[in-house]
Parts: sequence; C-alpha cells; structure tokens
Amino acid sequence: MRRNAFVGLVVLALAACANGPEPVHGAAGNRILVQIQTDGGTIELENLEVARTPEARAQGLMGRTSLPGDGGMAFLFEGQTTGAFWMKDTLIPLSILFWRDDEQIIDILDMRPCRADPCPVYRASGPYVGAIEMNRGAFERLGVEVGDTLEYQLLSE
Repeated sequence: MRRNAFVGLVVLALAACANGPEPVHGAAGNRILVQIQTDGGTIELENLEVARTPEARAQGLMGRTSLPGDGGMAFLFEGQTTGAFWMKDTLIPLSILFWRDDEQIIDILDMRPCRADPCPVYRASGPYVGAIEMNRGAFERLGVEVGDTLEYQLLSE
C-alpha cells in the first residue's frame, strides 16, 4: 500500500498544532490502520482514533485515565508542519511518533503528563506530516525505531 493511495494521515493527540497546515476535517473516533515496516517485520496498529476537528484536536487524550495497550490517537495533515505538542491536562504518560511525507519515521519522543502551566512542548526534529500517540513505551515494545517507514488507511469516516 502506498501513502498516496490512502486518504489522509495522523497527528497530534493532545494539543493543537501551531504554525502548520490545517488537519483534514472529520470527527474523533474514526479509525485508521497503520502498518509500520521495521527490521523485525510489519507492525499493524488497528486501534487508533483519528482526531480531525479543531475540537477533537484540542481535547486529544486529555482527561483519559488509560488507553488499551494497542490504542492511541492519530491526526492527519494535508501537508508538512512543524507544530509542537504538549501534555496539558493529560493524565497518562505517552510516546509520540512523527513521520515525514516520504513515510519515514523521524522521531519518537516520550511525553510526561502536565497539570499546570508552563507545560513543556514536544517537537519533531524537522517538518512532518503525521504523528501517533500511544502509551509511553509502546513503540519501543513493538520494536518501532526512527528510520522505519509506515503506510496508512482510514477505516471509517
């Protein structure tokens, strides 16, 4: 499956992303299938929500007390962005994966919950077109590394 053969991409599950293209519009709760090509084989992530409206982006994973082990949130962007993520009012530690328009993963960062300003921001090392947030350490447990590639497909609208 090729990236341009699918509808949209994933990003930003906890905070609005500034200074970049607007995300593709839609509602939170849509699902996306992500396949990541690693040295150990293909990893499939099927239990990801897609936050696609400004309201869903602003809410992200805030207030949730847990996620399924294979669950998370993804946001789609129509073009490259350099916006940052934050963990304001997020209760669970998360990891975030960023990828470029050539489908290559450029960063995987661990993020800590933050209840009061100022909260740290988390940035990719360069422009990206998508991001996925999952429980902290999930990408490491799955064997996903910087340099791996991914493909995606929306499962519902």
